[in-house]
Amino acid sequence: MPNLRRALVAVFLSSALFACTKESPSAPAAPAQSAGPVHAAPGATPGSHEDWCEEHQVPESLCTRCNPSLSAAFRATGDWCEEHGLPESQCRICHPDLVITRPPRTQGE
Repeated sequence: MPNLRRALVAVFLSSALFACTKESPSAPAAPAQSAGPVHAAPGATPGSHEDWCEEHQVPESLCTRCNPSLSAAFRATGDWCEEHGLPESQCRICHPDLVITRPPRTQGE
């Protein structure tokens, strides 16, 4: 009987150890991605509701991460955060209170 008890304890402990190293099958799934477009459609009017980079939460027409060629204009005006590689006016790391809001939809959009 003691050998059976030891065997059962060993099986229990090894299964508990194994269970702790695996992801639980009942773990919640990752949040679903947004169904909407991530980037503005080509030809979106700058400053409009459609001119929005959902990925970086800035107007698409001013998104230097999606369009690196825009960075030269920001650098030329002194609006550049060297440390983070984006416009200072968009750097939420240096300016955690910075709020950039998407323009509202207008009638007919």
